[in-house]
Amino acid sequence: MGIGAAVGAYGLSFGAAGVTAGLSTLQTCALSLLLFTGASQFALVGVLGAGGAAVAAVAGALLLGTRNTLYAVRLGTLLPVRGPRRLLAAQLTIDETTGMATAAPEGLAGTAFWATGASVYVLWNGATLLGALGAARLGDPGALGLDAAVPAAFLALLALQVRARSTLAVALSGALIAALAIPFTPAGVPVLLAALAVVPLILRRRRET
Repeated sequence: MGIGAAVGAYGLSFGAAGVTAGLSTLQTCALSLLLFTGASQFALVGVLGAGGAAVAAVAGALLLGTRNTLYAVRLGTLLPVRGPRRLLAAQLTIDETTGMATAAPEGLAGTAFWATGASVYVLWNGATLLGALGAARLGDPGALGLDAAVPAAFLALLALQVRARSTLAVALSGALIAALAIPFTPAGVPVLLAALAVVPLILRRRRET
């Protein structure tokens, strides 16, 4: 519940950011209900808010969401889920549920996964609705600086992932690539180009193995 409350607070920012980017309250809430992965959601509304094409926005969101596929591979050995529950488990496979499940004592991985997933999902979506309704009533959220919610919240999410020198180097390189590409490419494309920063790290690790 503590993790759900902490993560859910970001939903307020996303709700406001979605409306600021030009989405309706319904569209913003649908993203949280169906996509349900914070980094991808912020990336998508960030590109749309900057005037980028929907294709670039979706591509960036998918690129960030690929990490959830790797989480699923790891969780597949911990959670013997069958039938329709597999669809629900896939929807709840995010950073927080994976972290809790893999850190749980033996025999409690399933409990940790489902409890964390339920609390984050409910509170994230409830906060998204509140944030979207609040921003919609303000008229022009950008006039109050709420347009800064996208980059600020995204950086907060990113900071939790940058713990090693190698990942810090990739993050800084990606930021540099994106910054250099901004004047010459449409909105959304710099985010995709920034992914090239991870290539040297992948090649180096392949040589080491």
